[in-house]
Amino acid sequence: MTSSVTTRTVRPLDTFRFDTCGPPQLTEVVAAHLRLLGARDAGPVPGGPPPAPDGTGRTELSGGGFAALGADTVWGAAGSGITDEATAQAATGIMSVHGRRDGEPRGLAVDFAAVATGVLTVQGLLAGLLAQARGGAVARVGTSVDRAGLLAVSQYLAATGADEGEAAELAPGGPPFTSADGVLFELETLDPGAWAGFWRALDAPADAIRAGWRPFQFRYATACAPFPEALHHMARACGWERIRQAAAGSGAEVCALSTLAGRAAEYDGAAPWTLSARPAAGASAPYSALAPAPVSAASGGGPLAGLTVLEAGRRIQAPLAAHLLGLLGAEVIRIEPPGGDPLRGMPPACSGISARWLALNRGKQAVEIDIKDPGDRRRLLELAAGADVFLHNWAPGTAARLGLDAEHFAAAHPALVYAYTSGWADRLADAPMGTDFMVQARTGVGEAVRPHGEPPAPSLMTLLDVLGGLIGAEAVLAGLLLRERTGHGVRVDSSLLGAADLLTGPALRRAGRGEDPRRPAGFRRPLPTADGWIAPADTCATAAAEYDLRDLSTPDALRRLGDHGMTATPVTTDLSGLHRDPRFTGPIGRDVYGAPAVPDPWSFV
Repeated sequence: MTSSVTTRTVRPLDTFRFDTCGPPQLTEVVAAHLRLLGARDAGPVPGGPPPAPDGTGRTELSGGGFAALGADTVWGAAGSGITDEATAQAATGIMSVHGRRDGEPRGLAVDFAAVATGVLTVQGLLAGLLAQARGGAVARVGTSVDRAGLLAVSQYLAATGADEGEAAELAPGGPPFTSADGVLFELETLDPGAWAGFWRALDAPADAIRAGWRPFQFRYATACAPFPEALHHMARACGWERIRQAAAGSGAEVCALSTLAGRAAEYDGAAPWTLSARPAAGASAPYSALAPAPVSAASGGGPLAGLTVLEAGRRIQAPLAAHLLGLLGAEVIRIEPPGGDPLRGMPPACSGISARWLALNRGKQAVEIDIKDPGDRRRLLELAAGADVFLHNWAPGTAARLGLDAEHFAAAHPALVYAYTSGWADRLADAPMGTDFMVQARTGVGEAVRPHGEPPAPSLMTLLDVLGGLIGAEAVLAGLLLRERTGHGVRVDSSLLGAADLLTGPALRRAGRGEDPRRPAGFRRPLPTADGWIAPADTCATAAAEYDLRDLSTPDALRRLGDHGMTATPVTTDLSGLHRDPRFTGPIGRDVYGAPAVPDPWSFV
């Protein structure tokens, strides 16, 4: 369907001004995204934001006819020992999950928790403006890095509360594979037949092919993939060209790991999302205003209370985006295939429902629709006519082929916010399958997450699916505010590619200047103690590494470093203990099914 409607680039925060102060790790992403959304730096002005407490990021936003709105971002609770990225990764379990493939905790060499918190802060500001537009009285938003970290590991945490054990072994191992000519590469397929065909083409033994499928299939859930060594051996025995031919002949896909320098050379600096206001052809009048909020955001209803989100999401990215909108008060209705989402049954389960599925989908309603059926497609468009947002992450081309693209929904509901969360956003011509690990491989993330001295390897923690979901929710909130300000429906697009570029942005800028983009050897490497691990703060890591703490208990090791003026915190290695960890700013509860539920990432006052 070809649209005759002209799209135009507009920004929801045009005429707004903002000011920030505090640690750059807590404010740079916030400031960058506010600029991309149209706000201007206020600069030093009389009556600007008061000095932030030590370690607090503060943002003040005003203009556009809205009341002034502020945001306070902290690393963690006072006295918690969570004072920077390293200690946040250690406490929340990020180091533990990321390190599963290595058999011991490892820190990410990128500032994943702080970047996620920056996106959550912008979400909170946008939601606060929407609440004001709908009669709420939100004046400040609070976010913290520890809550962002807990959100990032929520699926892995949920599995620890299940009624059964993990579906696959938690043991060291995983991609990338290495070819005979030294090419590091990722492999991806969702089809067991394609998996088997690829390895048969490389003459791998049948028992290794069979044994390797299950850890490969579950690596998204377990963050490790203990393959039979025979598979790695067969990859090392074959040249890259033969490996590519095996993939092409089997239906699997392979992707050589890109360097940060290579990605920097093609990086265009694009925003992680695009927003397009779409006045509908033949509309009698523009959308006038959002319905008044039934309760104020600060009183418990949430800033999006009264709004409806239709979500046709698979796996993590779109379901997480919709989950966040639900936490902000929206009613979320999942569009599931006949028979329901098959991932509901993915082990391990709580009360018969997948614990990981619950981490992303608890509290949502569900409607079963077969999008291949013309009658059901009409039902979906009818549902959209009563909704505010339609969000999906279908495979590229699916929506247009089935008559379910933005133009088709606009005809049914001119004021709808239509959101697509994809892998590549059609920005790379040679892009492979748009899954988390393939995007990590293609964009240099595999190099960025590991410091010098460690071979590049995409993290088996689903970094980009999580950050992509956060960006997707941010884009929807921006679209809703743009609808409020322009009176028209909006299309928003976000992608895993945008998440990768956001996460690696500092490294890409270093590479673009000709500097070494990677962090130094040993960066964020936890130190072993007699009974566990501790993570020094980033500013203390070099000095702390000079101490041998292996004969000391963890409390004694912390005291030893503290006596020398160094900050450190214990590394969480068992996620099941997070619910009783006193370091966090909010409680980890349990939902009605018994699955662990992390605290909401924002507070509104």
